[in-house]
Amino acid sequence: MIITYLGKQFFKIQQGDLVMAFNPISKDSKGSVAPSRFGSAIALSTINHPDYNGFEMVTHGDTVPFSISGPGDYEIKDIFVKGIMTETEIKGKKYINTIYSLSIEGISLCFLGAVSGKLSTDVVGQIESPDILFVPIGNDDLLSPSEAYKLAVSLEPKVIIPMEYLPTGQAGDEKMLKAFLKEGGQEKVTPIEKLTIKAKELAGREGEIVVLSF
Repeated sequence: MIITYLGKQFFKIQQGDLVMAFNPISKDSKGSVAPSRFGSAIALSTINHPDYNGFEMVTHGDTVPFSISGPGDYEIKDIFVKGIMTETEIKGKKYINTIYSLSIEGISLCFLGAVSGKLSTDVVGQIESPDILFVPIGNDDLLSPSEAYKLAVSLEPKVIIPMEYLPTGQAGDEKMLKAFLKEGGQEKVTPIEKLTIKAKELAGREGEIVVLSF
């Protein structure tokens, strides 16, 4: 599995010939991260907001993704996806945020999306200790670095991938990321361009933070 971070909460995940996109940034986004474009077979959006629902950006040529944008159970290309409903608030406006839980070639993923605050016992009960957890750390509307880390470790993942922090060189970028790493006692983590990992390589890991550059 190859995981590439494209800013905000936008990820490209590739397993063999299968390409998936999580929370692609729309061309209508007013954020500071320029949207990327590529073709994906499956695209998931956790929230109906231009920063996270750019399905048009992962449609390329004849490649049109199977698009998932809300709670429910889905099956596509032998992948089972569970969408779990939560509520969130961005700039004073309430939204439905869908947490996605799925497994690809023996690696379980949990993508929290735009979560804010604590998760209910019911929601936590539907998330089964993922191998890899994606958690937002730098959006003032969502979770502080401390809140993000506490939530992440409560779900008992093997690997934690932080998201939604500013790129290097922008105000506040190092502050948010450093605070998150400090919470985990892993201040010396070096960002990598992409994470390439196999299921067997996850054995023995516990709450390891992996920082992806973009």
